[in-house]
This record gives sequence, structure tokens and C-alpha cells, in this order.
Amino acid sequence: MSSSILKKFANKLIAIRKDRNLSQEDLALLCDIDRTYVGRIETLKRNPSLIILNKIAEGLGIKLSELLDFKD
Repeated sequence: MSSSILKKFANKLIAIRKDRNLSQEDLALLCDIDRTYVGRIETLKRNPSLIILNKIAEGLGIKLSELLDFKD
């Protein structure tokens, strides 16, 4: 997978998280994933699976398609 798409996703996730005034830990709790995993996604050290992407979308209360919309 291209690292540019991982970077686009990480930037989108960071923007949503900061817009909602959530820490990485807060986001992890909402999404039922490990706190360190959120940090690793945001620093491009992990490539999240579809299951994790769905957990993030559900935790944020948005559609998966919205989470993956990287239009500039």
C-alpha cells in the first residue's frame, strides 16, 4: 500500500480527533482500540485493517466512507 494514502488517512484522523478535542486515549476508548495503536496509526507506523477502520468510524459516529474520504 502506498505510504501517501496512509499519510492522508493519518492526517484526516488527526484533524477529526483535534476538531473534537479528543486525545489519542479518548479516541481509543471511544473506538475500543489500544491507545498506543492510535498513535502508531497517526505516525504511520501501523496500517489499520478494515476492522479497525470500522471501529474508528463507529466510535466517531461517522460512516466509514466519510472517514476514508480524502478529497482536498
